[in-house]
Amino acid sequence: MYRLAALLALLMPASALAGPLPTTVPVSIPTHDAFFNAIRRHCGKAFEGKVSIDNPASPGFEGRLVMHVRKCTDTQLQIPFHVGEDRSRTWLLSKTGSGLQLKHDHRHEDGSSDQSTMYGGHTLDAGWATVQSFPADQYSKELFTAAGNPQSNGNTWQMYVYPEKFTYRLTREGREFRVDFDLSKPVAPPPTPWGYSD
Repeated sequence: MYRLAALLALLMPASALAGPLPTTVPVSIPTHDAFFNAIRRHCGKAFEGKVSIDNPASPGFEGRLVMHVRKCTDTQLQIPFHVGEDRSRTWLLSKTGSGLQLKHDHRHEDGSSDQSTMYGGHTLDAGWATVQSFPADQYSKELFTAAGNPQSNGNTWQMYVYPEKFTYRLTREGREFRVDFDLSKPVAPPPTPWGYSD
């Protein structure tokens, strides 16, 4: 009998011998959630930025650059990107259940959608709590091809968020564009973006 008890004790997992498991086990926040929350904590605030890389140089980003973390829910962040008086651009960062999706909502001044709108991509991996990448999705590739811009099919958009800096970056073969925003110095929120309401 003693030998049987000793044998059973040897076969039991160490966790069973250590007593009951703790009732609360710390769980790390997935990187997608950590990234989303790092931007969301700035909800309601606006920040000024500057183009740090534009290679090759392209027109269209002259004037004051301001991003505004304007509206936030548990699943989506609406981030207008103002270029001077041009309020046509809004980044939509959404949780999808399998990662994060970035879409570019482009509107005309009357609020109607631009012909090239809602392009973007979805994360393909966990990324990092500070950096996420969004390769162009199939919808975007078809949109770019139809618009005569097939070179954009290779687009990958990236967002970086650090305590004092937010970066929006576009890369593809032969093209890099990057805007850096100073998160340490909030500015007055800009007007409502085109096509949106308060």
